[in-house]
Amino acid sequence: MTAVGVIRGTTTDRRAVIPLLRRLRSAEGQADPLPVWDELRALGDVVSAPWGGYFVTGFDACSEILRGRNWLVPDFAWQERRSGTARWQDPATREMTRTLSRLNPPEHTFRRRALGNLFDRDTLEAMRPRIADHVTRLLDRLDVQLRTHGEADFVTTVGDQLPIHTVGHWLAIPAEHYPHILDFTHRQVHAQELIPTKSELAVSARATLEMRAFFTGLLADRRARPGNDVLSDWIRYWDAQYPGDRAAADQMLYDLTMFITIASLETTATLLTNAVWFLTQDPARADRLRRHPEDIDDAIDEALRYDPPIHLNSRFAADDTVLAGVPIARDTTVHVLYGAANHDPRRNADPHVFDIRRKGGHLTFGGGAHYCLGTALARLEARLLLTQLLDRFPALRPSAGPTYANRMVFRRITSLKVTT
Repeated sequence: MTAVGVIRGTTTDRRAVIPLLRRLRSAEGQADPLPVWDELRALGDVVSAPWGGYFVTGFDACSEILRGRNWLVPDFAWQERRSGTARWQDPATREMTRTLSRLNPPEHTFRRRALGNLFDRDTLEAMRPRIADHVTRLLDRLDVQLRTHGEADFVTTVGDQLPIHTVGHWLAIPAEHYPHILDFTHRQVHAQELIPTKSELAVSARATLEMRAFFTGLLADRRARPGNDVLSDWIRYWDAQYPGDRAAADQMLYDLTMFITIASLETTATLLTNAVWFLTQDPARADRLRRHPEDIDDAIDEALRYDPPIHLNSRFAADDTVLAGVPIARDTTVHVLYGAANHDPRRNADPHVFDIRRKGGHLTFGGGAHYCLGTALARLEARLLLTQLLDRFPALRPSAGPTYANRMVFRRITSLKVTT
């Protein structure tokens, strides 16, 4: 065998996966999931899950799922065919199932086309000065904290703040609401975990009520006082699509505004913090980027590959099919493991080496119809942040490793202490 490896089939021992999943949710697994991804991939490209369905670990198999039309997201129709429907009746779960990430054609096609290219080149260029200004002000705060205390938390000072300032300004949401939005977003996301506990679902249900109240109030206020902003434009567009049916327009507007806002927050914050963590823990990496700023985009892609902000996403088979040599029956769920796929040595040689110059491949933004809407915006935020940070803080370094929320799906760094 070569170092590239071979395509494997699947293990039929579902019990072999249980201790690996427990390790992924442990503090050790959160801090360093790479060994667990390796062990899962060693079990096969398609690995039986303890509750039925499969985990998919290989890059090519995951790519086939994300890009293939035969693989659909778990929408309401799929949920209604499940046994044990209590999980799917949870209010937080149902709230997210109405959003773009859980819609299949033709409804997904209709809504996505209506949005167009949200962050095209002209839009990003118009947003660039304001994002750069946000970066400057947030790094000013970081500088004050470092000078005053000798240490600062990058996450709470910058990482969490830049995405909410970016999307908040874009939608003309008053800044005084940003802390509340971040708070209910952090709590609501529990419902999107693979197997949330009852207590986690209860936390998400309460956060969902707060989220619904906030965004319905925001839309009502903008209807009463429309302006020259994106949200006002959406209101005018969807009112025209549903003439005489305000309820239908309001539902569409709520689903869209809520999803675009909260989807812009945790994943981008994790990307920003990961990029800073990976670059500043090795001074040679940061120094090289200062000398070669043209490589910043490659560094961002390597951060996305090395530790993706979303570790897992689910699809189901629209018809009987075969995946990596394994027969998959219609309606069977498969769980795409982004981290395992991105570290597949058949796609990226020496995958556990963080290499700015790699120019490798990753699946972090998904693929096909559900390719991430905010890809270009997230890249721009990261580019502008790293450009200023590397210039202003040549001696910045972590004073401790990151701490992580106890999750398996959505990666979230809750703290990264830095010093100079």
